[in-house]
Amino acid sequence: MDASEISNKKLAAGLLGIFLGSLGIHKFVLGYKNAGIIMLAVTIAGGIVTCGIASGVMGVIGLIEGVIYLTKSDAEFNEQYIEGSKAWF
Repeated sequence: MDASEISNKKLAAGLLGIFLGSLGIHKFVLGYKNAGIIMLAVTIAGGIVTCGIASGVMGVIGLIEGVIYLTKSDAEFNEQYIEGSKAWF
């Protein structure tokens, strides 16, 4: 994967994490299907059961992950999230 693809993936995952983090869309962008499904299920099912508290928690997790993605250098992002397959934080 070349530098521009890494940079684009980092930007997309970071912005999606910040704005739609509770839905786990940023996980799908990075190829972490299971983590994305977990976030989506907790947001929907857990949000219904807990009157939205679980959705809020997933939103905060998505926000934190989005900020972390955007503050990493392209090399660090590639090493940890693309090559290293680090699904959480």
